[in-house]
Formats: sequence, C-alpha cells, structure tokens
Amino acid sequence: MRMLKYVLKRIALMFFCLFVITTITFVLIRILPRELPLEKASRAVVLARWEALGYNKPLIIQYGIYWKNILTEWDFGTSWYIAYNKPAWDLMTSRLAPTVLLNVYSLLFSVPLGIALGVFAAIKKNKWQDSLISTLVILFISVPSYVYAFLVQYIFYFKLGWLPLQLYALADAGNTYFSWKMFHSMIAPILAISFGEIAGLCRTTRAELTESLTSDYMLLARTKGLTRAQATRRHALKNAMVPILPGIIASFLLIMGGSLIIEQIFSIPGVGQLMIRAFNTFDYDVFMLDCVFYTFIGLAAGIVVDLSYGFIDPRIRMGER
Repeated sequence: MRMLKYVLKRIALMFFCLFVITTITFVLIRILPRELPLEKASRAVVLARWEALGYNKPLIIQYGIYWKNILTEWDFGTSWYIAYNKPAWDLMTSRLAPTVLLNVYSLLFSVPLGIALGVFAAIKKNKWQDSLISTLVILFISVPSYVYAFLVQYIFYFKLGWLPLQLYALADAGNTYFSWKMFHSMIAPILAISFGEIAGLCRTTRAELTESLTSDYMLLARTKGLTRAQATRRHALKNAMVPILPGIIASFLLIMGGSLIIEQIFSIPGVGQLMIRAFNTFDYDVFMLDCVFYTFIGLAAGIVVDLSYGFIDPRIRMGER
C-alpha cells in the first residue's frame, strides 16, 4: 500500500511539474511575434484558425482554449510552415519512428560494450589495462556527441568511404526504416551517440563492481570454494547491476534529447530535427508540442528509474520511512 501511495504521489508531482513547465513555455511562445504565410490564398484560413484559438485575446484565455482543445479533442495545434494545415500531433508522431530506432540501435550497441569494458577494467584494477580504459573514458565523456558526429563523417565518409554522409531518404531505402540500406546509413549517427554512452556505462560499471569485489561477501564466497570468476559472476556482478540497470533505462529515455543535434547533422527526419525546424520557421504549435514531449520524457525517466530499483532489488522499498 505504501508503494502504491508513493507511485501515485510521484505521478501526481510529475503532472504538476509538466503543467508548470507547459505554462511557462506557452507564455514565452505566445508573446513572440507570429508571421502569416506568404501565400495570399492561405492567409484567410490561417487568420480564421488563429481567431478560433483566441490569438487576439488575453494570454489566460488563450491558455484555457489550448487546454480545452487538448482535453476534449486531443488537438495540440496546427503546423502552418513545416506541413501546411497539418495537426501538430500527427506531424510529430510521423517523425517518432526514426528517433526511437536510432536510440534503440544505439543502446543495443553501447550497453553490452560499456558493461563489458567496465567489468574488464574492474577485474584488471590498477593495471595498465585499467589505466588505459579509464583514460579513454575520461576523454570520451568530456567530448560532446556532435564532435563525434563530425569525426565519424570525416573518417568513415570522406577518408574511407564506408558510410554515407547522411541518412538515406525513405524512398531510397525501400519505403521502410527496417531495411539493411536504412540501417547502413544509421551506423554513423549510432556511433556518434554511442561513444558517450559506452564511456558512461563503463565508468559506472567499473566503480560499482570494484566496490563489490572488495566486499566481505566476496571473501566469504571465495572461502566456500568458489573461483574468482564464479564469485564475480554469481555475487559481485549481480549486486553491481542494481544501480546500473536503472541507469540503462534512463539512458533510453534521456538519450532522445541528446539526439536532437545528431538528427540535424545527419538529416534524420526525427522529432529532434522537427523541433529545430519548428523554431527556425516560427511554427510555434509544433515547437510547443515538442517542448511538452521532451519535458514529459525527462520527468517520466526520473519516475521509471526510481521505481526500477524496487523491482531489481526486492530489499529496496520506495516510500518506506
């Protein structure tokens, strides 16, 4: 019962924070100047739509209309510049698939490699292998992902010619995101995103596993006749995974925000690129929806991570005093 109360409390606080951030974003966006489309034929339609949304009324009335349309019609506004007269929700959901695929591929590549390097560094603690891995981890964590993007383009496109410069168009890849040609064009952005994730996981795994290897229960396991490899696999690694696995869950949710610049560099038609285009073209309804989407992702990540501790380790009970 306490766990249920804790979950409901966290969800309520999440939606309260979402409401506050949405309110601030709405006010900041609506006070910006709006420009009519250049085509005279479409101006009358746009003006009529803006009048229905109360753009000529006080902000508090506009905000009330905005929430009324969301709660009653699931209407987050309309795109007038990126896709003329198309609902903002439909435009964003149509861009969601490449963003999710890019992040799934990145995690499938970075999680096993990051954990394996962290385990290897912990086993070889204070040896040259550990020093080399730790130095590389510091280097890769310190460099932003967009720098890796340019390096990947330079090495694998300009020098070696192994990978395309940008993502293939959907029509060129067989009208599906699950073709080999599309995956081949995604390898470059996957690498650009994965370097930082690999380094972060490696550092966390090494720190947690090093602490576990020096614990008393490891000495007890060795005295019972287990080899170092058996004790590490059955006990140390299992306990070290308690703080690592929630981090992997958070990475999947939070990495979608980090791929915003990567999508722009590699021309990936995802949610991140859509947000940048919406800002540059003053397509405010689309930009507002993207802000709400990324805010919700960040808040949901915090709740999922907190709750995952209790499922991974039954000894942890969230909400207990």
